[in-house]
Amino acid sequence: MWKNQLLYGDNLDMLSKMDDASVDLVYLDPPFNSNRSYNVLYRHKDGQESQAQIEAFDDTWTWSQQSEELYQFLVSGGSPVRVADAVEAMRRLLGQNDVVAYLVMMAARLIELRRTLRPTGSLYLHCDPTASHYLKILLDALFGAANFKNEISWLRSGAKNDPRRYGRSHDVVLFYSAGKTYTWNTQYTPFEQKSIEKNYTHVEPETGRRYRRGDLTAAKPGGDVDFEWHGVRPYKGRHWAYSRDRLDRMLEEGRIEFRSTGMPVYKRYLDEQPGVPLQDVWTDIRLTSADKERLGYPTQKPLSLLERVIVASSDPHDVVLDPFCGCGTAIDAAQRLGRRWIGIDVTYLAIDLIEKRLRAVYGESIVDTFSVMGIPRDVEAARALFERSPFEFERWAVSRVDGQPNERQVGDRGVDGVIRFPADGKGHVEKVLVSVKGGRRLGPQMVRDLLGAISTQRAAGGLLITLERPTPGMVEAANHSGIFHANRQGRSYPKVQLICVQDIFDGKRPKLPPVLLPYIQAQPRRAAVDQLTLDA
Repeated sequence: MWKNQLLYGDNLDMLSKMDDASVDLVYLDPPFNSNRSYNVLYRHKDGQESQAQIEAFDDTWTWSQQSEELYQFLVSGGSPVRVADAVEAMRRLLGQNDVVAYLVMMAARLIELRRTLRPTGSLYLHCDPTASHYLKILLDALFGAANFKNEISWLRSGAKNDPRRYGRSHDVVLFYSAGKTYTWNTQYTPFEQKSIEKNYTHVEPETGRRYRRGDLTAAKPGGDVDFEWHGVRPYKGRHWAYSRDRLDRMLEEGRIEFRSTGMPVYKRYLDEQPGVPLQDVWTDIRLTSADKERLGYPTQKPLSLLERVIVASSDPHDVVLDPFCGCGTAIDAAQRLGRRWIGIDVTYLAIDLIEKRLRAVYGESIVDTFSVMGIPRDVEAARALFERSPFEFERWAVSRVDGQPNERQVGDRGVDGVIRFPADGKGHVEKVLVSVKGGRRLGPQMVRDLLGAISTQRAAGGLLITLERPTPGMVEAANHSGIFHANRQGRSYPKVQLICVQDIFDGKRPKLPPVLLPYIQAQPRRAAVDQLTLDA
């Protein structure tokens, strides 16, 4: 049974684990460092930026070794040829700078997003004019120029007083389809008053309904369409557009009236018209500082903007994906419109805000309809994970020290995982038991319990991971726990070691022999490069 998903972590990692052709609509609004403060998602109460956000921003959108490695991966077979050519050309054109780092990181993510789209799916990329022209080149290379549908200009704010240039008040939304046949539901905007007054010039006295007169003839004949009806025939070179029976029925329904010349005309009522088909310049949607939907999120978009995109390019029960879901406007809109959804964000504060937003709008029962998954990047996120699921917190903590977490939360007797290391060159393996404590009540008895488990399971040593700082009594108990000897390394190590979550985030690691990694580390995917077909 489907369950909506809120994923906490790097969207490139999350996307690489998603199935091919599993999403109907992608909307993304990635941050860009044309204005550094524009991308600060939240601040702590003391005014400092969230450290996780700072790291996420700096690692992703500035040129670094990671950028270089990803660039080399893209141009050496890790992307479709056209994308590799585009990325390489832009580096030659722009040099090695933050803009190219942004484009390299976006290219990798767009490849994965293209892979996840169903053949009838669409992608909307929301950006500002600073980078939109570069991103369009990437999207043309990835989707094929024939699948470019629109460059939408959205008037996001009122008049700007930008010195020595025209006021910059619009965003760009690039709209691409995955193929020639794609989901499309035409949207309409109301007629302008001057258009109504010009075209709908007639009003029924008895009802007050405004209407315009429409022609009942056509240029091409089709069957018996040249008959005389109510004393008149079609003009020369024209033919009745409807059969005699259909004309009689429309007259009976009051949909036909006669000109002074005797020629019948059709009454097109204003209130029956859907409006003007939506164009690619959107000036009718705005989010002001006084709007009630404001959440204090700097880059928040209006709910009606996302509803417009979702209604146009998806149907009920389709899957909508937002890989930079921020404050969750796309998620809220998808939920409101009866779509299934997946949201990804690298900051816990964003994930937490979306959870609270959904609960506030839809009630507490909404939490049963979606799951929250992902890897914490700071202590507050780790604490939130523990509060949400102590077992998942334990699994996360054990994994951070290259241990293998327990598969089930039964009968662990305080042992939540194990770290293995080779005892000799003959294939024998020894183990270090891992115990994880997420609560605030800590004491030396926990160290003694771990020592008992080490003895019972004949393990070499133990590691105690705590969410809070260990107490002095725990430190003293660990210091008196003794040592174990690793024959292969010819070295001794503490019998019991203590490490807290903050130490892990700070890069501290326990003193252990070289360990056997429990999992094969994932490599960057080719993103089904060979399967990407472009409708040129």
